[in-house]
Amino acid sequence: MDDTIGVDISKPTLDAFRLSTREHRQFPNDRAGCAALIRWIGASAVRVVFEPTGPYHRIFEASLVAAGIAAVKVNPRSSRRFAEATGELAKTDRIDAAILARMGAVLDLEGRPAKTETLHDLRELGVARQALVKDRIAATNREQIAVNLVIKRQLRARLKQIGIQLKEIDAAIATLVDTDPGLSRRRDVLASIPGIGTLTAMAILIEMPELGTLDNKQAASLAGLAPMTRQSGTWSGRARIRGGRRSLRTALYMPALVALRFNPDLKQKYQALKDAGKPSKVAITAIMRKLLVLANALLRDDRKWNAKAA
Repeated sequence: MDDTIGVDISKPTLDAFRLSTREHRQFPNDRAGCAALIRWIGASAVRVVFEPTGPYHRIFEASLVAAGIAAVKVNPRSSRRFAEATGELAKTDRIDAAILARMGAVLDLEGRPAKTETLHDLRELGVARQALVKDRIAATNREQIAVNLVIKRQLRARLKQIGIQLKEIDAAIATLVDTDPGLSRRRDVLASIPGIGTLTAMAILIEMPELGTLDNKQAASLAGLAPMTRQSGTWSGRARIRGGRRSLRTALYMPALVALRFNPDLKQKYQALKDAGKPSKVAITAIMRKLLVLANALLRDDRKWNAKAA
């Protein structure tokens, strides 16, 4: 990698720092500003490091896609801890951009293709769907204990409205995936795995679009399904999972339970863990990790699941 550029993104501006020349530049966070930033980055091989900021980085990321520039997204908590480790306690947009550039270079972070507009749309729909599901659970619970007839009628109307909105979102997600040959193929590969239906397959695509380009350890770590060893001196604690993408783990939980019934290999793995004295939650987490690793391998090889090959 020839150079590393850190970009701190806010609603009005993009603050950029080029590590090789230690040059700071600021651009408006709009299409014209993103185009100017891409020209400033240039055609040389670079690593562009930034923190995801919801809707504020969307135009910038689309500009990276159009220019064919690989991007590195880092967790804001990780970049803050890196800054503190280097002794930088102040926090401004210019300082954050420099920290991101240094972090990318020191840790040799690997750039990956930035998200496309389709993936951004899918993510937005996925977040809205999760919110509706939570609303449905809350409204259902309230409706079951409500006594007042007005409240009960309103809650039933709200549940009916949520059902209609969920169908609209599911249809929009399906349409987006169907119109993208690459995404539709990836959905079909995931849905071929026993226990993973179409809705779960699309949830996995939304929560981890990079699946299939990772090694198994990276996939498990990003999902928060990799046990973290806890050991110091002669003391050794119980390994635990932590961090990662909670929504992805939620999407994998029910498929793991279904796989225990219909996948003999996973059922045998689960039983072996139980026989070894592992708690049910630990054993199910291991099955979730196995499912994710299987999905990663199938997407990497672009092949559907079949019992003999698995």
